[in-house]
Amino acid sequence: MKLVDVVFAAILMNMLSSQASAGATCENLASLSLPDTTITLAQTVAAGALRLQTHLPDAGPYGGITFVAAKDLPEFCRVAGVVRPAKDSEIKFEVWMPTSKWNGKFMGLGNGAMGGSISYGSMSGPLFRGYATASTDTGHESTAQDGSYALGHREKVIDFGYRAAHEMTVKAKLIVAAYYGRSPNFSYWYGCSTGGRQALVEAQRFPADYNGIVAGAPAIFLTHMQAASVWKAQAIRKNPGGLVPPAKLLLIHKAVLAACDARDGVKDGLLEDPRLCDFDPKILECKDEDGPDCLTAAQITVVRAFYGPAVNPRTKEQIFPGMVPGSEVGWSSDVGRMHADPPDITKTLATAYLRYAVFQDPKWDYMTFDFDSGVASADRIDDGVTRATDPNLRDFFRRGGKLLQYHGWSDPSISPLSSINYYNSVLNFMGGPSGIRDFYRLFMAPGMDHCGGGDGPNTFDSILAIQEWVEAGKAPEQMMAMRIRDGKTERTRPLCPYPQVATYKGTGSTDDGANFSCSAPK
Repeated sequence: MKLVDVVFAAILMNMLSSQASAGATCENLASLSLPDTTITLAQTVAAGALRLQTHLPDAGPYGGITFVAAKDLPEFCRVAGVVRPAKDSEIKFEVWMPTSKWNGKFMGLGNGAMGGSISYGSMSGPLFRGYATASTDTGHESTAQDGSYALGHREKVIDFGYRAAHEMTVKAKLIVAAYYGRSPNFSYWYGCSTGGRQALVEAQRFPADYNGIVAGAPAIFLTHMQAASVWKAQAIRKNPGGLVPPAKLLLIHKAVLAACDARDGVKDGLLEDPRLCDFDPKILECKDEDGPDCLTAAQITVVRAFYGPAVNPRTKEQIFPGMVPGSEVGWSSDVGRMHADPPDITKTLATAYLRYAVFQDPKWDYMTFDFDSGVASADRIDDGVTRATDPNLRDFFRRGGKLLQYHGWSDPSISPLSSINYYNSVLNFMGGPSGIRDFYRLFMAPGMDHCGGGDGPNTFDSILAIQEWVEAGKAPEQMMAMRIRDGKTERTRPLCPYPQVATYKGTGSTDDGANFSCSAPK
């Protein structure tokens, strides 16, 4: 048993002893004593009575999780606290625990973008399913787009990078044990984007925190991701008139489908594996003047910059992979980086971490960024705080941990190739497929955007999949995904463990996932 486990057990025994004498009611938790922690709220919330100052996401499935409306939540014990593990560190978190029908499990929920707030919407679904849940503000309060919290606050950067999620996890599980009189039987993590990065960090740095982890579209290498955003923005600025308007992005997308849709055996508006598509935007080049149905030379250059990786000009080493065919429509969104010309990405999430946390300069000019020395400097300053690329998951696997990762092939924000690259790095480190098959599986979702949405089947029950894997040893051989529109399921399709793909059996509707099987790519 590791020292950290011994310490945790000692704290838990003392805490449960005092809690038992006090009576394990929700309100009693206000006086609970935890290391470096202040409990600021402990109250029972009646069924359907939750009131928050923030707006919850629309109820319904999105990506690998389902959001539930506040009016539909069961009665629960709501505990809020603040952890101060270091000077200039202030990590706010909340724990929600059903007052009845607790399933005996705990689930930590991740954040999005630059964090800055508790993920109440994500907490709603697991609570509804009987989980005790928790989320943190990542150690600062701000909008998800704002990185200014990091200016002159290294400890808060560390909180955002890895400390807040871990501290929240440890304290939340102690609170859960105090309330119910026993520790959770199983602990799970769910997160997408920044939450996906937090997921991988938990497995890499804190392998004892969770039994099962779901990592969606992880922002796996933040400094390099933002360097790739600068790469795209510089391409637009350096090619006057190269900005591609939304209508022309749709034009490109239709051309991609015309060229490559049928290559996976089914013409259905989706690319099962976009890497098989060798689409060249030059086929859309204007023969005369610019028009709505063609691309100028400058626009073709910019499109190629989006498809291509960001590269070190000296070493030719890839900094971060590019977008893939099929993702074009999403490029016009805020996360897609095809911003107005000139693109003022210094005011967006695209460079928030580089601007404030790395270079500590509110007036930093992204056009001065060098993809050789600048990237090296950013990595040196970050010092691995926000990086989640370590392939060594041995400690997590030895403890029986299971890691389920997913990524939408049409993600316009974080290249899906980054998830494949990480998967392959773990595979190589662990000595091949046999070393990870029982512990780690990656699922690529054709047509799905960032964390959800898009034209493909884009909702699936990742929580049930990880739960069955951990508790029943039932490894996910596939996850059935649905495309829902106006409350009706239009299409289902199995998501397959990489590198397998969904293959049409040859008969029946191609909108019915039962007519597909997972098999090795041809």
